[in-house]
Amino acid sequence: MTSSSKRKEESHLLNGGVKQSTWSKAFSSNAVWEEKDEFLDVIYWLRQIIAVILGVIWGVAPLKGFLGIAIFCIINAGVLYVYFSSFQQVDEEEYGGTWELTKEGFMTSFALFLVVWIIFYTALHFD
Repeated sequence: MTSSSKRKEESHLLNGGVKQSTWSKAFSSNAVWEEKDEFLDVIYWLRQIIAVILGVIWGVAPLKGFLGIAIFCIINAGVLYVYFSSFQQVDEEEYGGTWELTKEGFMTSFALFLVVWIIFYTALHFD
């Protein structure tokens, strides 16, 4: 029996056979993900939330240029890497490797970040 199937069985027994919601699993450490797409959806939406929060912060604190973009990329990738490798402790190889999890939903979050950043910066720092 593999370690992931053991974790699934233990989790099922601990919950009394009741299925946990996706968001409760997202915020509980070492959650068991029966479906691969469910965990990838959590990664995608957490990345979008981070993009909106950082876009607002970058717009309010008048950050400009390449520095703002570089810091966003580092924070976005870093937070999600820590999330799936340390907090959830998933086997990255089940999802195509570390790189696949790190880039999941990155471009859409980058576009969302840029839109939010531009809107807030323009609204608050017009000349």
